[in-house]
Order: sequence, then C-alpha cells, then structure tokens
Amino acid sequence: MTDFIDAEGFRANVGIILSNDTGRVMLAGRAGRRGWQFPQGGVHPDETPEDAMFRELYEEVGLHPRDVELMGQTSDWLRYRLPARFIRRNSTPRCIGQKQIWFLLRLLADDQAVRLDVSARPEFDRWRWVDYWRPVKEVIWFKRTVYVRALQELAPALFPDGPPPPPGWWPKHWRSAPERVPQGSDEGALAGW
Repeated sequence: MTDFIDAEGFRANVGIILSNDTGRVMLAGRAGRRGWQFPQGGVHPDETPEDAMFRELYEEVGLHPRDVELMGQTSDWLRYRLPARFIRRNSTPRCIGQKQIWFLLRLLADDQAVRLDVSARPEFDRWRWVDYWRPVKEVIWFKRTVYVRALQELAPALFPDGPPPPPGWWPKHWRSAPERVPQGSDEGALAGW
C-alpha cells in the first residue's frame, strides 16, 4: 500500500507524541543510525489520520489502542519541506515534503509494553523518556519547526497550568513570541542549531 501524496507534493503523515504520567515524552532512536525522533508514518489513501496513527503506533513501538489514552490532535496539517538533496527526483508523484496531523497520547501501560521489534524492519532500535521540549533539539534540523508547532499546540492537553518554560538552548528569536513559531522562513535558520 502506498502513502498518499497530494497535488502539491506533500505526503500525508501522522506524528505521535507519547507522554508518560510525569509529562515526559518518548524519543526513539532510528535503527542503525544516530538520529532521534518521534514515532511517525504515512497515511494510506484508505485511512483516516487516526487509523494511521494507531497502525503506526503498533508498527513502530508495539503499542495497542488499549495501551494509550488519546489526549489531543493538531487542528490542521502541519507542513515541512524536504531539503533539495532529500527529494527523490525520479519518483512519481514527486514528494517535496510532509503534511502531518500530530497526536498526543498518554501511555497507560507499563514501559515494558513498548516493543520495537514487531515489524520485519524495525524503525527504531532504542527509546527513552525526555523532557517535553528536548525532541526539538534532537530531531533532524528540517523537522524542528514542525516539532515546535506540534508541541506548542498540544501542550495545554498535557499541561493545563501551562507548559514547562523553553530551555536555555531555545533560539532567542523564539523567546519573544514562544507561543507561535512561524512556518517556513525559520526552517533554514535552524540548520546550524
């Protein structure tokens, strides 16, 4: 089954922010690579974003719907463009980036329920709980703005009294308006972070 790529070249995708009872979030390490990210994956043409989220949740971290509580989702698609060197020029339709619906889940099961080996080709080979804003620093640079926007939009569901303050490494130009990081133009500026 192939994932859905829209007329503009954005692949439909879901992102999963999995939290624990203390407000920390799961960060997973890419199998055989140094990179860390949230679980995510493509939406098939016959799926809703929620269906895709639960499928990816099982395929990537071995969790079932009964293992989690759905706490929220972004109100609309969040988009990022791939850097030119990551665009596959010979593929049709051409994918220039991703549009993602992000979901915030709370783990109800024990940590031992997390399994990275349920797929024939596991996406991840390690995981850990991290502070809420930490994934922004550890994800590949071109996804950082989307991570910030998803975390900011979903924070009230996890932190009704307000999210943790931005960490010291937060870019200075975000501190003046931390509630809303602009789309698009900041992505290139984050490359040297």
